[in-house]
Amino acid sequence: MSLKEKVEAALNTVRPHLQADGGNVELIDVSDDGIVKVKLVGACGSCPMAAMTLQYGVTKAIKDAVAEVKEVQSV
Repeated sequence: MSLKEKVEAALNTVRPHLQADGGNVELIDVSDDGIVKVKLVGACGSCPMAAMTLQYGVTKAIKDAVAEVKEVQSV
């Protein structure tokens, strides 16, 4: 399984929670050095809690599941 596939699988664990609130997360890029770029979309894109969702939901899910990931960035 590629690094990108691992990250996508991790995102699939948080997607139902985001979708329940009318949002979602898109995987934009995964670099070879462990930098993941994601974009919160839908209701999540404009939510005042987006930064916390990214840090405590999306980033935690990715880093817990994929040890190679060093950083998650929102674009």
